Amino acid sequence: MPQLMPDAGPQRVIAASNFVYTVGSGLYLTAGVLYFTQAVRLPAAQVGLGLGIAGVVSLAAGIAVGHLADKRGARGIYATTLLVQALATAGFVLADSFWPFVVMVGVATGAKAAGLAARSPLIRHYGGDRPQEFRAYLRAVTNVGVSLGAALAGWAVQVGSLPAYQLLVVGNAIAFAASAAILVILPPVTPEPTGGGPRWIALRDRPYLLITALDGLMAVQFKVLTVAVPLWLIEATTAPRWLVSGTMVINTVIVIVFQVRASRDIDSPTAGGRAYRRAGVAFLAACSLISLSAGIPAWAAAALLMIAVVIHTLGELWHSAAGFEVSFALAPKRATGQYLGVFGLGAGLAEALGPGLLIALCITWGRPGWYVVGALFTVTGLTAPLAVRWAQRHQHVQRTARAAEQQAPAA
Repeated sequence: MPQLMPDAGPQRVIAASNFVYTVGSGLYLTAGVLYFTQAVRLPAAQVGLGLGIAGVVSLAAGIAVGHLADKRGARGIYATTLLVQALATAGFVLADSFWPFVVMVGVATGAKAAGLAARSPLIRHYGGDRPQEFRAYLRAVTNVGVSLGAALAGWAVQVGSLPAYQLLVVGNAIAFAASAAILVILPPVTPEPTGGGPRWIALRDRPYLLITALDGLMAVQFKVLTVAVPLWLIEATTAPRWLVSGTMVINTVIVIVFQVRASRDIDSPTAGGRAYRRAGVAFLAACSLISLSAGIPAWAAAALLMIAVVIHTLGELWHSAAGFEVSFALAPKRATGQYLGVFGLGAGLAEALGPGLLIALCITWGRPGWYVVGALFTVTGLTAPLAVRWAQRHQHVQRTARAAEQQAPAA
């Protein structure tokens, strides 16, 4: 299991801020929807619609704020996004009807997407020789924090009263504000010179956009264990219902223990492309096993599901590590925030569209849908190495052209 906090220095500050933030996130991820449906009494359909609107509106926030972080300094911009998220989350206690709910959750979701992009230059600057590995470490810390927040949220869910849920919301907001306060002791990062040329270079980088799209398709896998498997387990299998929580525990423990280790071997874009390919095959195997868990005895269904979850989580480790590697390695240092903001579009679309896609294919259609989803992941994984090679050629051409421009005045 990775060390929870690194040695003293900027990495420890970033990790501490991330840990406090994710404890708050765990509170909301566990009981946020229940707060609006059970305590505020908004219809579930309205909550789903509002979350979808917020997800779509927030997609552009990462690019714009990431670009701002590149130009103005990442520490201040990132801290600002955390404070905005804290204020919007605190505003949930006032959201007693549909439109106030949409506004508050939209601001909070947009600030979250913006914060992920604004944090990227900090990770690149303070992440050492391998910022991708530091990013993997932060993901392991994230799982620890979310697990702790989820455990704390269980109290509010058990009590079920409006004051209990409101206390949870306030605790969430305080965690976000505390996360921002911790960043005060982080040394600021001087923005890289941007040079001339177009402003929105990430949106003109077609190979990077293709990799973003492929990563977004594969990111639908994050919803398999949180959306498709619970519904499938309850509606199509005889496996015990407690296994819904059991599958998440298995996934979380494996990610905490092995994410950093998995990322160490993926140390180049080429290795990242191969990891995407392995992930696609793992997801196909997992989806096939899940589909076979219907119509068999409970013990056999439970065994198949647990094996499938382990295989799926191996694919998740490879997919995440591949994304960390290619998103940083193929982004120019001077535009890290902008590029990582663009890369976040894929995950944002998967967040917005993934649940509906999985429900339609895996739950409504049934067993054949699992094979279709697995095939989608496999084709995506097989395509990724080709896209990475294209992006590497494009990056080489861009660097050569930039070096020629810098030498031109001296000629």
